[in-house]
Amino acid sequence: LMPPQHTIWKGAIMAALLFAVTAVFLAISHAQSLSPAEIMKRAEALQGWITEQRREFHKTPEPGFSELKTRSRIMRLLEDHSVIYRYPYAKTGLVAYIGSGKPVIALRTDMDALPIQEPDGVLYKSQNEGWMHACGHDGHMAMVLGATKLLKEAEEKGELPPGSIRIFFQPAEEGGAGGDLMIRAGALEDTEAAFAMHVMPHLPSGSVHTRPGTIMAGALSFRVTVTGRGGHAAMPHLNVDPVVAAAGLISSLQTVVSRETSPLGSGVLSITMLRAGDAYNVIPDEVMFGGTIRGLTHEHLMFMKQRLEEMAPTVAAAYGCNATVDWRLAEQPYYPPTVNDERMASFALQTAASLLGEEQSQVAEPLMTGEDFAFFCRKVPCALLFLGIRNESAGAVHALHSPKFTMDESVLHKGAALHATLAVEYLKAFATKPSSDTEAAAPKSAPASAAASSGNSVVDVDEYDDGNEKDEL
Repeated sequence: LMPPQHTIWKGAIMAALLFAVTAVFLAISHAQSLSPAEIMKRAEALQGWITEQRREFHKTPEPGFSELKTRSRIMRLLEDHSVIYRYPYAKTGLVAYIGSGKPVIALRTDMDALPIQEPDGVLYKSQNEGWMHACGHDGHMAMVLGATKLLKEAEEKGELPPGSIRIFFQPAEEGGAGGDLMIRAGALEDTEAAFAMHVMPHLPSGSVHTRPGTIMAGALSFRVTVTGRGGHAAMPHLNVDPVVAAAGLISSLQTVVSRETSPLGSGVLSITMLRAGDAYNVIPDEVMFGGTIRGLTHEHLMFMKQRLEEMAPTVAAAYGCNATVDWRLAEQPYYPPTVNDERMASFALQTAASLLGEEQSQVAEPLMTGEDFAFFCRKVPCALLFLGIRNESAGAVHALHSPKFTMDESVLHKGAALHATLAVEYLKAFATKPSSDTEAAAPKSAPASAAASSGNSVVDVDEYDDGNEKDEL
C-alpha cells in the first residue's frame, strides 16, 4: 500500500493533468469556433472603422522611407488595441506581434505613396502636395489594421489557435525594395509563411484572385544616354546629331520583344521618358531616354537586359554617336519575379472560397507589373492575392498609378476578413506539436542593423539565382 501522503500527491497530479487536458480541449474548441463566417460577421461590423482609417491614410501620403506620420498613426492604433510592435525596420517599417509559439505566419502591407498630384473633388484629398495614394496602399494598411484588430480581440477571447502572427508594415514598395531591407534586418526570422494582398481595379469588386507560380513580373529600370556633337540646326552636316541616333535606337529596341523573344514568352520593354535640347534651332550634344524591362522569368528579363546593353552602343555608333546604359540600381533596385508557392496559393484560394464563396475565388492571370513582395517569396512559402475593386457606380474604374484612381470602399471589410481568416486557418492547418525545441515566437527588439539601415537595397542582378533555392540575393 502507498503511504497516505503519496496518495494525496497522486490525486493532485491526476487533477492537475485533468485540468490541463480540459484547458487544452477548451482552447482548441474556442479556436475551432472562430470560423470564416464568424470572422466575416465581425469584419462587417468594422466596415466603418476600416473605411475611416483608409481615408485618414489617404490624406497624408508619404514617399518611401519617409512614412513617419503614417507609421505614427499605425503605432497609435496598435497601442489602442494593446498590440505589441517593434521598430524601426528599413528606416520607417515596423512589425506587430499577436500570439506566441509556432507556427509563425506573416501578413504584409505596404505604406508608401506615389509622386502624383491628386485632382480636386475628393473629400479626403491628399494634403501632401504632389503625392497621392494612387496604388491602394492606404486601403492595404486599413484592411491589415482591421485584420489586426480582429485577431487581437480573438486572442484576448482565447479563440486563436496556437501560434504567432506577425504583421509587417513595410515602407518603400514603389521602387525602394523596402521589403528586401526588412528581411535583411531580420524581421522575417523564424517566419514559416507569408501572405499579402493588392487591390486591382480591373477585377470585379469583391473577388479574390491568385495563382501558383509566377504571378507578377521581374522589373528593371534603365536610363540610356546618347552623346553626339551639337550645333546649329541649319548646319547638321557640321554636327553629330544624337536626336536621330536616339530615335533609331528607340525604334530598334522595339524589335527585342517582337522579333528576338518567343511569342509564347512574356516580356515588355517600354520607353517612357525622352529628354533632348531646349531650343528649336539647336541640335543638342546629348539625348537621354529611359524606361523599364519586365519579364515573368529572370532568364527572359536578363536576355532583354543583355540585348539593350549590346544594341545601345552599336546602333548609336552607326550614327556617329556614343551611348551608355545605366540600370539605376541605387535609385530603383531590381525586383525579381513574384513567385507564389504552390501549396500556399492553393491554400489561399480555398480559404477565400470558404469566406466569400467559390465563385469569388478565382485563378489569376499573371501581371507584368513588379512587386517587392517577391523578396518575401524568395525566403519563405508565400502567396500574393489580388482583391478586385472595380465598381463603376463607385467610380472605381481607373488604373493603378492614375491620378483618378479610387477604390470601391465597400469591399474593405472583405479584405480585412480575408487577411484574418488566412492567419487563423493557417495556424489551424499547419499547427505543430509542442516539443522541447519549440520556442515561442515572441517579438524581438529590432537589431542594430534594422535601425541603422539606410538607402535602398542594391541587388546584384547578374548573379541573381532564379532557382528554388531561397538564397541571399
